[in-house]
Amino acid sequence: MPVIAITREMGSLGKDVAQGLSEALDVPLVYHEIIDQLADRMRVRKSHVERLLDGSAGLLERMTADKTSLSIYSADEIVNLAGRGKGAVIRGWGATHLLREVPHAVCIRVCAPLEVRGQRMMRRLGTANRERVLEEIRRNDESHAAIVRRHFSAQSDDPTRYDMVLNTERLSVGQCIDEALRLVNSAAFAETDDSRRTLADLALTWAVRAALRTSVLTRELRICVAAKSGQVTLQGVVKSAEERTAAEAIASAVGGVQALENRVRATDGLRARFG
Repeated sequence: MPVIAITREMGSLGKDVAQGLSEALDVPLVYHEIIDQLADRMRVRKSHVERLLDGSAGLLERMTADKTSLSIYSADEIVNLAGRGKGAVIRGWGATHLLREVPHAVCIRVCAPLEVRGQRMMRRLGTANRERVLEEIRRNDESHAAIVRRHFSAQSDDPTRYDMVLNTERLSVGQCIDEALRLVNSAAFAETDDSRRTLADLALTWAVRAALRTSVLTRELRICVAAKSGQVTLQGVVKSAEERTAAEAIASAVGGVQALENRVRATDGLRARFG
């Protein structure tokens, strides 16, 4: 089933393109559902998550926000949804960057010049306050760009990060949908056993990372996780043998983990050996 990731850019009409693709392919459109899941997992209000994502959170909210958990849990939700085998159109959430290594996932950027987006938002909101609308769009853009830089070390407007870039100043929503469908239905993006395994490996990697972040025993540890065909490898440096053992136990308990190689090193053992 097709998996399509689309950027969220205020006033770009990406929302309409995503909706049209969802209807044409008869697959779910995913956006707001993830906010509910993240709010539950992070034990915060839904409005808090929304403000962090659109850049409208206040200084105190930004300073106290658990951005690492937000990143890990949102990635876990995205790849889990993509890997269910039912197909999906996923709008926003860094899905275009998360899924770009999956061969059958189509990553699309929908964009338009700032002035064009501003005019659209003014009509949508029924306001003539051009500067206020443009400032809101800039703030939203900057917030999204900061998330992409922080979590993916990438520029959100870099065209090489996407399989297709659609400019809605020049193309109608219908034309964008038609172009995207041609790409989705092409042989280059056909779902294969290998592409499903790649997605499964990605999903297991993030599931283990989320489990390590959830546990009070391991949430502050800096551990790299890699998964391939059910084999999970942990790497990193921790302070004690107890932390190393806890990481192994928590990762091993995640569904889908068939074997685990623990390459995590404990510094207390190193001190005992060389101190």
